[in-house]
Amino acid sequence: MKKSKHNMDILFKALLTLKTEEECEAFLEDLCTPQELDAMAQRLSVAVMLSEGAVYNKIVNETGASTATISRVNKTLTYQTAGGYEIVLERMKNNV
Repeated sequence: MKKSKHNMDILFKALLTLKTEEECEAFLEDLCTPQELDAMAQRLSVAVMLSEGAVYNKIVNETGASTATISRVNKTLTYQTAGGYEIVLERMKNNV
């Protein structure tokens, strides 16, 4: 478990060094498989749409996410497990 925490700390520090969308894209493309990157992007799109009040059918049609994925993201948003989505969604809204 100690190694896992150490690895996560390295990942978090690496992410915090990125300064532009281009840097972020390059790093994530190197780090993740296309499927992993697509899955993360899809979950964030679902979170954005849920925060805007979209219904499941619309989210399924626009993102291709399963209802299980939408439900999982909704549960995370509703019960604010770590609060990460809320931080990102608020900052994205303020930067648009």
